[in-house]
Amino acid sequence: MPNSPASRLVPFVERLLGGSLPVGLRTWDGVRAGPPDAPTVVLRNRRALRRLLYAPGELGLARAYVSGDLDVEGDLADGFRRIWALTRSGAVRGAKLGPREWAEALRLAVSLGVVGPPPKPPVEEARLSGKLHSLLRDKSAISHHYDLGNAFYQLLMDESMAYSSAYWTSGEEGYDLEQAQWDKLELICRKLALRPGMRLLDVGCGWGSLLVHAAKHHGVHAVGITLSAEQLQHVRGRLAQHDLEDRVEVRRQDYRELTDEPFDAVATIEMGEHVGEENYPEYTRTLFRMLKPTGRLVLQQMSRGAVAPGGGAFIERYIAPDMTMRPLSRTLGHLENAGFEIRDVHALREHYVWTVRAWEKTLESNWDDVVALIGEAGARVWRLYLVGGALAFEENRMGVDQILAVRSSDEGSSGLPATREWS
Repeated sequence: MPNSPASRLVPFVERLLGGSLPVGLRTWDGVRAGPPDAPTVVLRNRRALRRLLYAPGELGLARAYVSGDLDVEGDLADGFRRIWALTRSGAVRGAKLGPREWAEALRLAVSLGVVGPPPKPPVEEARLSGKLHSLLRDKSAISHHYDLGNAFYQLLMDESMAYSSAYWTSGEEGYDLEQAQWDKLELICRKLALRPGMRLLDVGCGWGSLLVHAAKHHGVHAVGITLSAEQLQHVRGRLAQHDLEDRVEVRRQDYRELTDEPFDAVATIEMGEHVGEENYPEYTRTLFRMLKPTGRLVLQQMSRGAVAPGGGAFIERYIAPDMTMRPLSRTLGHLENAGFEIRDVHALREHYVWTVRAWEKTLESNWDDVVALIGEAGARVWRLYLVGGALAFEENRMGVDQILAVRSSDEGSSGLPATREWS
């Protein structure tokens, strides 16, 4: 239909992009335009365009998808790949609306009946207050993501409840996420050279996967800290279940509140992303202070270049508000400035692709149960998060690394062997 909303929208978008639309478009009148062999973006109503009018780009698209005003037919990951390919070509960066483009956009919006008051953002969007990375605000940020309910995370993850990149050591049939998470936890314990009777500190202990594994299989005494009330409750239940309450302590505590005697080993697994750039020097100094001389640190952390260190508008509003990622080199610099000697860096980027895709498969196969636990909009948030996250690691827009560092003795001894005995 020559005068349908789709037929009028596509030429405008293609002029902005300087090329063909990478996906199809179907508007609320049922008319489709764009490449026939591509996933199709479906605008369910005019409100979807109104969201984009008030928040052009990623945030407006996310709000429209989460609310159900916009949907995608076909392979969502393929749609993302096509859009990112256009981004890499430079076309999207050139698609900035100047005065002429804004005037045309407004005329088009009026003619399509889109103009109106801004729609309210979905309630799933984070709304934090207070000073950035203050103790109170950090608790609220952590609660937004990690306090969705233990039942949801138990459904999504394997039995270990490890919410970080697994370590996939086999491609054989039957080797699954649960075994890959076991191998990751065992790798960390080997890198830390844990032995019975040692004291381990886990900063940002999550649902206790490392605490339980290290205590059960390596005989350590451990302390774990978390800011999540739901995680605290779950870990205490696991400790009772495994009869580990006399050897493992878990607290709802911020790293800035640690006053313990130094430990033999420290681990912090994908927690540093929540610290913030300004506070990261204090974070690394705390990790150093919590270690005995020749004690080892394993820090597993995601990395990102200078563009969108928080992960982008969607991640920052819906998933991990106040999150900060940095290039690997900057993290290493922070550790060295705190006094650590860097002994090993182990890139796990591809492992996170496989990990996130396993979570995504679980999400989709249990969709009705997920919706019952966190609602339709919450489930759509997680679908976007997992599909987009897997692609970010696949296309090297994000990385993840295990860093082994040591607090050398005053005489300069690292206490480490000359070989990689954990390999």
